[in-house]
Amino acid sequence: QVQLVESGGGLAQAGGSLRLSCAASGSRAGIVTMGWYRQVPGKPREWVAFIRSDGVTNYANSVKGRFTISRDSAEKAVYLQMNSLSPEDTGVYYCNMKYSGVWEYWGQGTQVTVSS
Repeated sequence: QVQLVESGGGLAQAGGSLRLSCAASGSRAGIVTMGWYRQVPGKPREWVAFIRSDGVTNYANSVKGRFTISRDSAEKAVYLQMNSLSPEDTGVYYCNMKYSGVWEYWGQGTQVTVSS
């Protein structure tokens, strides 16, 4: 198994910034994407951003221009720099890593709360 551990969540003011980190316990060949999802009570899980193995990134429209996803050179960690935060960004953020085949791993989630 691959275990993902997230950190960096917390409380921020509107307009502020947070940086989320997710570290993998080990490496596995065949990485496809590394990304972040978030979930708000009463709403389904939504993807926020992902980065492909070739470095191409994609963002949800709600965060485009404000959030930046990145990874370390060994693809053992993924980060989410969140700027210009708004209360709409409040939720539990989950790290996700997908590998070729049936391999998919999730972090435990980290709470992000943005006050108005």
